[in-house]
This record gives sequence, structure tokens and C-alpha cells, in this order.
Amino acid sequence: MLVRLLYASRAADRIDEALIASILEQARAHNAAHGITGILCTSSEADVFLQVLEGGRAAVNELYGRILRDPRHRDVTLLDYAEIGERRFETWRIGSVNLNRINRGIILRFSEAAVFDPFGLSGKTALALLEELMATAAIVSRDGA
Repeated sequence: MLVRLLYASRAADRIDEALIASILEQARAHNAAHGITGILCTSSEADVFLQVLEGGRAAVNELYGRILRDPRHRDVTLLDYAEIGERRFETWRIGSVNLNRINRGIILRFSEAAVFDPFGLSGKTALALLEELMATAAIVSRDGA
């Protein structure tokens, strides 16, 4: 059974290129081995993460448990969890979006302010934002998972 999990978290330390590279490197290796796909959005201005994970229920649940215990994250908040018939982000073992580099109008379209705050989004709205980012080619690191 496939599931989609969407969460937000705050970075324990400042988000910088080294931190993002480390997370993406670990995620690509882990996700490929466990059939997980998804997208990681980061905002160094707000030091927050927004991530969607898709895959088998056991694999996604195990990974979410690891994220909850990961010292790089704090205030991990589940925004949405659903059984799904098919993946929406199937071509990304882990896509990446630096939200500081996208048009602020995209953020404003889905939130109250142009400053990104995933904790103020519903799961449905956060998923719509991710789909918009996918449609506008804002997601990088596309691969054939």
C-alpha cells in the first residue's frame, strides 16, 4: 500500500548549503534503497523545512520516525498523511526546492504572507504549493528513481 506523508519542521541550526547537501545525499541513498520518492523544500530565511514523502507504508513510517529523532530537526509537525493510489512525485528520489529563490508570488498565492511559513498551511494547501512548484519547474535534482 502506498502512502503520502507531508510534514514541516524547523531547523535546529541555520540552514546552509552544507546542511542541505548532507540531507540530500543521505536521502537519495536511503530513498532509492527503500522505494521512497519526494521533495524537500527549504527556506534559510525562516530556517524551516517542508517535505513530502511517498512510498510503501512501512518504509515511509520508518523514515518519518527517523526524521522525528534527527537532531537537525525540531518542531516536526505532521501536516498530512494519506493512503494513495499513485504517486505524484514519482520521478524524484528526493527533489529539492530552495524557497528563497522562487518567485514570492507563488508563496503568496498559497499563504497569508510572502514569507514562507509551512506551519500556517493546511496539508491540502501545502500539497498544492508543491504541485505548483513542480509545474513551474522550481524543483531541482530530478532523477529516474
